[in-house]
This record gives sequence, C-alpha cells and structure tokens, in this order.
Amino acid sequence: MRYTAVLTAMGLVALATGHSSAQDAAAGEKVFAKCKACHVADSDQNRVGPGLKGLIGRKAGTHEGFKYSPAMTAEGEGGVVWDDATLTTYLKNPKAMVKGTKMAFPGLKDDADIANVIAYLKQFP
Repeated sequence: MRYTAVLTAMGLVALATGHSSAQDAAAGEKVFAKCKACHVADSDQNRVGPGLKGLIGRKAGTHEGFKYSPAMTAEGEGGVVWDDATLTTYLKNPKAMVKGTKMAFPGLKDDADIANVIAYLKQFP
C-alpha cells in the first residue's frame, strides 16, 4: 500500500512539474529575445514583423497596418488562426508551414522553447 502511494505521489509531482515547465512564460520571455529585433509582444507596434499583442486567436496575416507576404495573407484567407497548435508548427519551421513567408527566422528547434514562447505571448491578449 505504501509503495502504491509513493508511486502515485511521484507521478503527480512529475505531471505537475512537466506541466509548469511546458507553460513557463518567464522562460518564454528569454527565448523571445531572439524575436525582439523584428517583433513586439506587449503592444500593437509593427516593426520588421507585425506586432504580436493579441496574436492568440487572430487570423493569420491580418494585423492592421502590416504588409504581409501574399503567402501569409493566403493562409489567413484559408482559415489559419493562431493558436497553440498553429504557432507550434509555425515556430518550429516558418518556411515549411507558410511557403513564401517573408519571415527569415529559421525557427525554434526545442519544443519546450516553443511552448514557453507561446505561454509568454498569451500574457498579451
């Protein structure tokens, strides 16, 4: 009985730890430093890339005042909306998801970095 309780407790700790590390906005802010040359997350300001405030739930290629590539505009017209799944795919390899995107960034290879950046972006609805 004690053995089962210990294993159950260890499993719960592992799940809680795994969940918190997958949603670490503070770590995401550090990773987002790679994006700051082109993007702003906490305001609607456009730079080389569009402002990312309110990105979650936004249709792709639609931030007001930003001139998107025809490929990104077509993604939005095709129904792509930025959520965890689409951002995960895009941030992993932008040019693979949107052939013809203007974004020169090659992508983030670490899944935890991607999850953390998404958690960071969610702070700015």
